[in-house]
Amino acid sequence: MTARDLGSVLEAIVAGVIVLDRDGRVEEINSAASRIVERSREQALGRPVEDLVTPSHAFARLVRKTLSQGSGFTESHQKVERRNVEDAVVDVAATPLFAEGELDGVVLVLRDRTARNRLEQLEEERERFETFGQIAAGLAHEIKNPLGGIRGAGEILGRRSSDAKNREISELVVREATRIASLVDDFMVFARGDRLDLVPLNVHRVLDHVLELAGMDPAFSGAHVERNFDPSIPELLADGDRLTQVFLNLIRNGLQALGQDGGTITITTRVALERRLVTDLGHSRPTLVISIEDDGAGMDAEELRQATVPFFTTRTGGTGLGLAVAEYWTAQHEGTLDIESEKGVGTRVRVALPLVPAPTERSPE
Repeated sequence: MTARDLGSVLEAIVAGVIVLDRDGRVEEINSAASRIVERSREQALGRPVEDLVTPSHAFARLVRKTLSQGSGFTESHQKVERRNVEDAVVDVAATPLFAEGELDGVVLVLRDRTARNRLEQLEEERERFETFGQIAAGLAHEIKNPLGGIRGAGEILGRRSSDAKNREISELVVREATRIASLVDDFMVFARGDRLDLVPLNVHRVLDHVLELAGMDPAFSGAHVERNFDPSIPELLADGDRLTQVFLNLIRNGLQALGQDGGTITITTRVALERRLVTDLGHSRPTLVISIEDDGAGMDAEELRQATVPFFTTRTGGTGLGLAVAEYWTAQHEGTLDIESEKGVGTRVRVALPLVPAPTERSPE
């Protein structure tokens, strides 16, 4: 059996592998590990492990612990922050290397769980939306029929009354009954199971149209919009009406977060070739990322946790359905919606869609 080159062996391994010397400096790193830590082989070689992540990160802690104690350690579900793309979730194992009985280094093995976690999240979202659908169907049956009677009675009382105060009360009854009926209709999106009408579309035209619609909102007058559009993004197969609904809800939320003082909404589009969404059918596709960011009020940790829960809202007069509906239609496109927010700093919502290319017409031969 011939000796094999270490580099070619490491490249054949699906997991990320980092070989470090007795000082905790990188001796070898394969491509899988380079993608996880966002460092090329040339950038990583000879650098201490702390330069790949942070001194307090699990990778660095496990390396130093292994070097000091001479035994292996593992940790699961460790987060690795990455620029412009979804953070990685990794299981890590550190194993000591010995040469002639002396501790001579460490091998880090990184198993990327990000795609698997995404599939699990898709399944959880599907179950959650099914629950919303059952609730919506129940609401429609139990509320809309008697609500119609209340509204009709209010209209009749208003027409028959000659007293101005009574007419005002009847108008209030009709108005509130209509508002509740509209709210139930909005929530019914989770129950109807509407199908997507997939057509070739340019996502930038959708975003420009959404900004025109949002421009009718009085809150838009105090906002500055920055468009950072990647002109190389191809057409994709998607439902234009549903994506309009997604982006309009997100931009309106951003405008409301800016408040009367105004501020900036930044919309960025890019194709993340280094990140591939795994759809619920198991297909791996390049990812189109649309980021909508505002420098408004932001949310604290508890508000962020509940942001996509139907009927949760921090805004007076809000229905609490905007983000839930946006997440629903994003999920129907087999995409993801992630929210990052900090109180007093602002919010960034990142919509990631699998880049399903639109078919190109072939000219007749």
